Amino acid sequence: MAIDEGKLHELLGRFVTDLGGSFHANNAVMGDRLGLYAALQAVMPATPEQLAAEAGVGVRYVREWLNGQAAGGYVTYDPTAGCFLLSEEQAFALAAADGMHLAAAFHIPVAVSKNIERITEAARTGGGFPWHQHDESLFEGTERFFRPGYVMNLVSSWIPALDGVAEKLQAGAKVADVGCGHGASTLLLGESYPASRITGFDYHQPSIEAARRRASEAGLSASVSFETAAAADFPGSGYDLVAIFDALHDMADPLGAARHIRDALAPDGTFLLVEPYANDAVEDNLTPVGRLFYAASTTVCVPHAMSEAPRTALGAQAGEARLTELLREAGFSQVRRATETAFNLVLEARP
Repeated sequence: MAIDEGKLHELLGRFVTDLGGSFHANNAVMGDRLGLYAALQAVMPATPEQLAAEAGVGVRYVREWLNGQAAGGYVTYDPTAGCFLLSEEQAFALAAADGMHLAAAFHIPVAVSKNIERITEAARTGGGFPWHQHDESLFEGTERFFRPGYVMNLVSSWIPALDGVAEKLQAGAKVADVGCGHGASTLLLGESYPASRITGFDYHQPSIEAARRRASEAGLSASVSFETAAAADFPGSGYDLVAIFDALHDMADPLGAARHIRDALAPDGTFLLVEPYANDAVEDNLTPVGRLFYAASTTVCVPHAMSEAPRTALGAQAGEARLTELLREAGFSQVRRATETAFNLVLEARP
């Protein structure tokens, strides 16, 4: 073979970055579990000894962890003082109580890796691996990864982009949040629109139990409720708003779910569909964001969708054209892109 050494070294550079990233994921989960990011913010600039004392962690582990975090750009090292600290951006992304909590996202690939042999076998046979069989840290990581985006966009941008929905919610509307998981989006809607009745539905009973606990802790149990039900048969009718956040593509029968939502809506109701951002052509998704979503889809989204008939398996990069086609087939006469972010497509569908 005639190997281009420049291209080979470029590929090897990506490999080193990726292999380092896989170990970084484990280190980020350790830091999150041990409270190291928050502890560093509390005492910075800090030596490894000072951080270890603040967090109550063995100093030898802390020293190695800090060095790796600094090499990855997640913390900052001051070689003159021999201390570590967080820049304002690093603190907001990793440590601040009202920040992005990015380290929580690494719980997702770490959780997936615990079942990689079973997922690999499912791929070999064309079978599936359902959501509920994953390690429970996947559910935690997913909720903590998506919650900051919902906090930043749902009430300030996505709801106002829908025709007349904000006014209905403020006056008092009947709302279903389908595939709600631990209830981050449901609770945000309930907190923001106290006159409305918000019900979160999810087929995963442990997630519903976690959501109920959070509603109680937030003092929202009177206006927000949670029930165990699948997207294709959740109870109720006459909903002013039905929402699915980052979950339709995971479903084995997204068309069946969309048809049920169409039937459950009031005549002037709205279906809010939030999906991972994707262009319609594969070549237009070959970006860092597309890479993230394709990789996650291969090991989480597609295996779950393949676990039951009809195994549609839209995948996390379905794109607006495919989603619009599905919604129109489900009976929605009006479908439009209401807004978008770097990570989300926000579609509005009406009967």
